[in-house]
Amino acid sequence: MLATLKSFLENPKTELAITVLVIVNAIILGLDTSPAARALLGPALSYADSVILGVFVVEIVARIVVHRWRFFLDPWSLFDFCVVGIALVPSTGNLSVLRAFRVLRVLRIVSVIPALRRVVGGLVAALPGMGSIILLMGLIFYVFSVMATRLYGDAFPQWFGSIGESAYSLFQIMTLESWSMGIVRPVMEKFPNAWAFFVPFILSTTFTVLNLFIGIIVAAMQEEHDKLAEAEREAIHEETGNLVAEVQAMRRELVELRADLTRKT
Repeated sequence: MLATLKSFLENPKTELAITVLVIVNAIILGLDTSPAARALLGPALSYADSVILGVFVVEIVARIVVHRWRFFLDPWSLFDFCVVGIALVPSTGNLSVLRAFRVLRVLRIVSVIPALRRVVGGLVAALPGMGSIILLMGLIFYVFSVMATRLYGDAFPQWFGSIGESAYSLFQIMTLESWSMGIVRPVMEKFPNAWAFFVPFILSTTFTVLNLFIGIIVAAMQEEHDKLAEAEREAIHEETGNLVAEVQAMRRELVELRADLTRKT
């Protein structure tokens, strides 16, 4: 029974059906935000959403039955369990805010598509390296925020009145969102040499530190790709070894058969 259920769950057609249901559920949740769609298809949308959620629950229960305690050792299985579990929490009273979290079920598409799992795996693998970059970024922001507050806080309190406001303004400058006409040029009208402060900040953050983030992520994803390629090569090598062993066994059997025929004749 368990073997049959496991075979059914691991069947590519079953996985494809779950993927299609996740996509359909995402469309339903999107339509549910439209007043026109709710007025036209309200009951149908609710019914379809409940049916799909029921399918997800049955699938999770079946996976727990098949894998038992090992189910809770797999991060992706825990992710599916939590996403589906949130959808089962009653969305009434003080818990009505959880209704908005139903859309998290769309994230299940990450766990059912291997390519997306590899991308997320690469991002997770990059987290340790990103920690040092975040620390460096924090130090840079703190130093420049203190300097900006001291230099421009009195003249522009709305942007640099405190360390927090300075950090937020510097974050906007780092993202290059209206940094020149919105902040820097007005500051330079009163402090002509302010460019000597803002240009090094942009160079050290936007064009240096952020690129370090990208480099770490790319390196981690490449490492994940290399691990997968190595696993595939090992699998092919093992399969080739098994085939060679089978061929050698067949050759020995043929030699023995020929020897028997020779002795009989």
